[in-house]
Amino acid sequence: MAGTDLSAWGRGLGITALALLVLMLCVFAVGRAMGRHRIIDAVWGAAFALVALIGFVLSSGHGDTTRRIVITALTVIWGVRLSVHIGLRGRGQPEDPRYEAMLSRAPGNRTWYAFTRVYLLQGFLVWFISMPVQIGQYSTGPSAFIGTATVVAGCALWLVGFAFEAIGDWQLTQFKADPANRGKLLITGLRRYTRHPNYFGDACIWWGLFLVAADQWAGLLTVLSPIVMTWLLTKGSGQPLMDAHLTKTRPEFAEYAARTSGFWPRRPSS
Repeated sequence: MAGTDLSAWGRGLGITALALLVLMLCVFAVGRAMGRHRIIDAVWGAAFALVALIGFVLSSGHGDTTRRIVITALTVIWGVRLSVHIGLRGRGQPEDPRYEAMLSRAPGNRTWYAFTRVYLLQGFLVWFISMPVQIGQYSTGPSAFIGTATVVAGCALWLVGFAFEAIGDWQLTQFKADPANRGKLLITGLRRYTRHPNYFGDACIWWGLFLVAADQWAGLLTVLSPIVMTWLLTKGSGQPLMDAHLTKTRPEFAEYAARTSGFWPRRPSS
């Protein structure tokens, strides 16, 4: 199995944690000045890209060059695309109802509550979920067969996830751009097979990145990272909140949800 320079990796974890803290402080200052904390959503993907780029620099001379390039490039491409998409989608929009509802129930100081429950929490999640990337950058070359197979499988799964996420977002953007669709529900394209192609794609992305790092024991230990991401998408702040929002705003959603998978793509039921 491939080896990992754990001492260098440990130092890298501290540096990326500090970088994320600084980033979240800056984004919090901007969000407070704007009066809209939804800005953190546009920074989510970029924060992963930042962690990957810092790890790439710090792991020079410690990890295998090819694996470092692959896992960093996959993370940066995903993160930058996601941040650009969310940033453009939210441009000029009011505060996200999720944050309004959360802060309306805040005990004590709302500003401190927003900083700890929105910014610091998301910064920690970025740091934790990116563990496969951070450990993979410090791993030596993949073993002759197992390592190469996991890297190829991980890249293939990442590509599937990226296609679902990017195409799903593009289809929804095109649908909303047509004034005739105002107030309507998109049920064609990828959404004929899954109500949330972007969430399914996101999960595939992070399971793919995990596989790239999973040919050595340290990489295998990061399995909690894609598990947490998948839980957030399917049980946490992803699918449940979006389904609840669509139930309130789209009368036809109940019928659509009854015949369409909420996560795994499959043929709609009768």
